Amino acid sequence: MRRLLILLAAAWLLAACGPSAPWRQESYVFGTRVELLIVGVPEAQARAAGNRVLQEFDRLHRTYHAWQPSELSALNEAIAAGRSHQVSAEFAAFIREAQTIAAAGDHFFDPGIGRLIALWGFHTDEIQPRLPDPAAVKALLARQPSIADLRLDGNRISSRNQSVALDFGGYLKGVALDRAVALLKQDGIAHALINIGGNVMALGSRDGKPNGAAWRIGIQHPRPQGVGGAPLATLELRDGEAIGTSGDYHRYFELDGRRYCHLLDPRSGFPATATQAVTVLIAPGPGAGTRSDALSKPIFIAGPDWREMARRLGVVAVLRVGADGTASATPAMAARIKIEVPDLKLEVVQ
Repeated sequence: MRRLLILLAAAWLLAACGPSAPWRQESYVFGTRVELLIVGVPEAQARAAGNRVLQEFDRLHRTYHAWQPSELSALNEAIAAGRSHQVSAEFAAFIREAQTIAAAGDHFFDPGIGRLIALWGFHTDEIQPRLPDPAAVKALLARQPSIADLRLDGNRISSRNQSVALDFGGYLKGVALDRAVALLKQDGIAHALINIGGNVMALGSRDGKPNGAAWRIGIQHPRPQGVGGAPLATLELRDGEAIGTSGDYHRYFELDGRRYCHLLDPRSGFPATATQAVTVLIAPGPGAGTRSDALSKPIFIAGPDWREMARRLGVVAVLRVGADGTASATPAMAARIKIEVPDLKLEVVQ
C-alpha cells in the first residue's frame, strides 16, 4: 500500500523507448520516489553517472533534513536558543536564494515556517490524522516567523525572531534537479530525464540524438479514478525544461471527511484549500529546476488569485486544478499539453 501511494504521488512517466532502451535507476530520497533515465551511452557509464547523482541526492537530503539531526536542524536549534550559527558556504547560498524566492512570492511560500509545519504533524514520515492546538497556531502566527528574519554575516546566521525554523521541503528537490543536470553533464551524459516525486527535468532527448524526440511525460491527476488511472495531461518536455507540481495529494491526512495537506498558508496557519494541484513549466536556464519546485507553491497557495501570482513570479506556463476539480491553464501551457481525461474542459486564462 505504501508503494502504491508513492507511485500515485509521483508524476506519471511516459518516456517512450527509442532505438535502445534507457538505463533506469530508482531510489527513495527526499521522502519520495526518485527515478533517473539515461540514454545514449554504455550502461557502465550510465550506471556510474547515475550513482553519483543519487549519492548527491542522499547528501542533500541528510544535510538539510528538517526533523532529523542535520546541518539544518542544528541551525534551527541555534535560532531557537537565540544564538548565531556558522554554516557552510553552500547552506548560506541556499538561504539567500530561498529568501529571494520567498520575497518574490509575497512569502506565500516561506521556508521559515518550519514550526508551523511541525505543529500540523508533517515533520514525520508517518502522518497522523490530527489537528493542531488552535491556540498554538494562533500564538505562532502572532510571532510571524519568516525566512526574511534571518540575517547573514558571511556564513554566520542569526535571527531577530526565535520562532523561525527552516524547512527546505518545498525547495530542495528543485535544487537537486539542477545539481543532477550539472553532474550528468560533467560525466558526459547529454540525454537524461530526472524525476523527483513529480518534479521533472529533461536533458537532451529521449532517443539519445541531437535535436531528437522530446521526453513525453504525464502530469498526475489530483483525483485519479481507480488504481493506475490516466494522467490529467501529457506534454513533451524539451532539453533543459523542468516542470514542478504542487498537489494536495502528496502529503496529507483526512479527518471527518476533510483533507488537510502540507501546503500551509502562512496567512491563516492552515492548509490551503482552494486548489487541488498546480503544475508549472519552466524554460531552460540557470536554476530552472529550483524554480520549478519553489514557484509552484505560492501559485498553489494564492488560490483564486493564482494568475496574478504567476505573473508576479514570471511564470508563463501554468496548469491549475481548483478545489472543485475544474482545470485552467495559461495560453503558454494550454499550447503544450494534451488533456488525457475524457470530457474534461480546460479553461484558458489570459
